[in-house]
Amino acid sequence: MSDEFTHFNAKGEAHMVDVGNKAVTQREAVTEGRIYMNPKTLKMIMEGTHKKGDVLGIARVAGIMGAKKTSDLIPLCHPINLTAVELDLTPEPATNSVYCLVKVRCGGQTGVEMEALAAVQIALLTIYDMCKAVDRGMVMQDIGLLEKSGGKSGTWTRPA
Repeated sequence: MSDEFTHFNAKGEAHMVDVGNKAVTQREAVTEGRIYMNPKTLKMIMEGTHKKGDVLGIARVAGIMGAKKTSDLIPLCHPINLTAVELDLTPEPATNSVYCLVKVRCGGQTGVEMEALAAVQIALLTIYDMCKAVDRGMVMQDIGLLEKSGGKSGTWTRPA
């Protein structure tokens, strides 16, 4: 890990990092997050009785789209040719939440952490959007990188 920000040049101006000389390697990032809600809201999602339809199915597709569009949303992200986006949404009745786990892969010159994080956020935001009519108090938390691999810095895993 570097102890310097890479998105600033010598003058302190924001710039897009030049990855042109970096080796193409297999890159992977795994991220997670949760959205907490009222028990009634979670029950509607789990039973499929929400008026807007399959909340988790739509959120899954939205998260995948979010990963693919990350460079359009984050100004200094490179457009990346993703090779896979796996997104799982698991209702957790014990905590009145939906857990989101995302794994993103590519063969490229820069990592896919931002794409994986964007996928989690967009999936959870989609759940919020679809359910806000019955529960405006939903909260998204615990969003973060679990692990990444590939590139010069190799493998990183979040400490327990």
